[in-house]
Amino acid sequence: MEEHKNTEQESEDVLEAQESTNSYFNRDLSWLTFNYRVLQEAKSKEVPLFERLRFLAIYSSNQDEFFRVRVANIRRLVEIGKKKINKALDIDPDELLDKLHERIQIQLEEYGHTMRNNVLKELEKNGVFIMDPDQLNEDQRATCLHYFKTKVLSFLQPYHFNLTMREPFLNNRELYFALKLRSKFSQGIKFAFLNIPSNRLPRFFKIPSPTFQFHYIFLDDIVKMHLDFVFPDYEVLECKSIKMNKDADLNIEDEFSGDLVEKIQKQIQKRNLGTPSRFLFDRTMSPELLDNFTDVFHLSEDDLVSGGRYHSLFDFMDFPNPIGGALEFEPQVSLQSNKIDNHRSIFTAIDEADRMLHFPYHSYNYILQFFNQAAIDPHVAEIKVTFYRMASDSLIGNALISAAKNGKKVTVFIELKARFDEENNLLWAEKMQKEGIRIIFSIPGLKVHAKVALVKKKTDDGSNKIYCFFGTGNLNEKTASIYCDHGLLTCHEKMGEELDEVFKYLYKRKQPKPFKHLLVSQFNIIEEFNELIDREINHVKKGRAGKIIIKLNNIEERGMIDKLYEASRAGVKIEMIVRSICCLIPGVKGMSENITVRRIVGRYLEHARVFWFKNNGKDELFMGSADWMKRNLKSRVEVTYPIYDEALKQEVKEILNLQLQDNTKAVMLDEQQNNIRVERGKGEKLYHAQEDTYQMVKKWEQVS
Repeated sequence: MEEHKNTEQESEDVLEAQESTNSYFNRDLSWLTFNYRVLQEAKSKEVPLFERLRFLAIYSSNQDEFFRVRVANIRRLVEIGKKKINKALDIDPDELLDKLHERIQIQLEEYGHTMRNNVLKELEKNGVFIMDPDQLNEDQRATCLHYFKTKVLSFLQPYHFNLTMREPFLNNRELYFALKLRSKFSQGIKFAFLNIPSNRLPRFFKIPSPTFQFHYIFLDDIVKMHLDFVFPDYEVLECKSIKMNKDADLNIEDEFSGDLVEKIQKQIQKRNLGTPSRFLFDRTMSPELLDNFTDVFHLSEDDLVSGGRYHSLFDFMDFPNPIGGALEFEPQVSLQSNKIDNHRSIFTAIDEADRMLHFPYHSYNYILQFFNQAAIDPHVAEIKVTFYRMASDSLIGNALISAAKNGKKVTVFIELKARFDEENNLLWAEKMQKEGIRIIFSIPGLKVHAKVALVKKKTDDGSNKIYCFFGTGNLNEKTASIYCDHGLLTCHEKMGEELDEVFKYLYKRKQPKPFKHLLVSQFNIIEEFNELIDREINHVKKGRAGKIIIKLNNIEERGMIDKLYEASRAGVKIEMIVRSICCLIPGVKGMSENITVRRIVGRYLEHARVFWFKNNGKDELFMGSADWMKRNLKSRVEVTYPIYDEALKQEVKEILNLQLQDNTKAVMLDEQQNNIRVERGKGEKLYHAQEDTYQMVKKWEQVS
């Protein structure tokens, strides 16, 4: 999300995004339908059991972030609205919060039912049990006690209200027990809370079990079983789990003066002190205990969200699988690119033709090769790269350090405002800077979200040849294994020159020359997309077919939505694949009847942004980093790039066509953003886009 110049300006921007009209769907309600689609995968018996458990974990994590950022944002609007109500926007944030909480509560009920009655029951049928304390035998209890005394106890930090000197404080997203205690000596009632150290120890502990069974217990229960060690002078009357979510959106005053790095550091420290956006508590908690915590932490009714006995179920991502691969997705071995491997150097492979890699189907090692060979090649003079989210142990970062030590001129633009990655990015920036790499930090008022790099290499005649990497996803080898993205390697002269202009803008703030090949946010991206859509409209007006296929993560920017509505009314057929937020309403007569929107959720996260304009048989394709959100098109630096090589065009078209045929993991969005399953006709061939894409890319490599 774009950074905020001041709180009131932020409120106006977000209010505009929240406004609900007959032409646009609310962005936050739309996001809830996406997260519900994740929940649907957890319910599907076609999905392997341990993968269903992981989808439940992803759902939980997604919702956690939603409260930390979006709900916190709307809560700020409610407060600001009491001081300044923007009548022109005609939106009530209170009403929106009510709708969000209502839908989330319905989803949580379904989530709990799916976890308890489906997934965990199926685990038990396969011999995997999560035990309750009252189910443990003597040996298991002894094992838990030993673990508690030797490992768990050292991390426990009880807080007694009215007895502990320090101020009561709950860390953001961490787990606690709320307790009601009775003194064994005075019979007085006391209240306390106790941390559950899941941030320091595994959430699930393996205990002895009968042959052919596997028994685990929550860390929460191990703590709860041994409260007499922590509160020896008290009788525990009540012990219920709680968790606090806090506003985690960095509110950086991004003016042109001051040290931005210092501001980021300070905001990271403050993040844990944010305003509460959700107080999650066990629904069986007594009113007396809940009222005590409500008073102490100054919570409002809107902060309170009832839940189950356990919170932070994202920890199920790390639940051990003692059975092995039988209950997981069949492994997909990363594919080699024969067209690159046929050459000793990746640069000679690019000299021969543009190369495209489709992740996670292709191995990400080729991107590592690009940087590794650039770092050691004596003819390489300069490397430039942008980072939005670096891997914590980035091999690319290490290659760039080697390049600098080998005498290359290395310039890295690193975004310090990438939400939740600020600290890691900052650590890498400092590390690279110490090794002689020129680091360019965030541009005031902008985020740089482009995923690009270039290498300048000396040729035999002494001139520089530019080799480019253009991506739809982050230069991050970790996320590349689970995100569906594309990467283009090219030495196209004009594209290289224009990318160099982008880098010059980033570190010199110099207005670039007009772009003729690249579509760059802040400069020409909106105008170029409008012209491309207008061309399809003109084809229809002249009696020819007009068609557009667009794949995005999110679409919210109203100007682009209106342009697609205009094209639909003119008769242009528009097929969209939108993974998450979709404020466009498809299928409305007289407005969007020629637009369809589908959503694909599978084992990988669909992340690519791809644009296919049919152009009366002279297809033009683009891909890049920019979603059609206001922030991406107007408040970031993004790079969208053309695909000129006809063979690569064909590859991208075949992948898109597979996704448009998917009748296994695809749903269609209706006017209310419901996920409507794509029905398969009797005897109809099954299409599973992600599985089929892997097989298709594998076949391409076998014949190359």
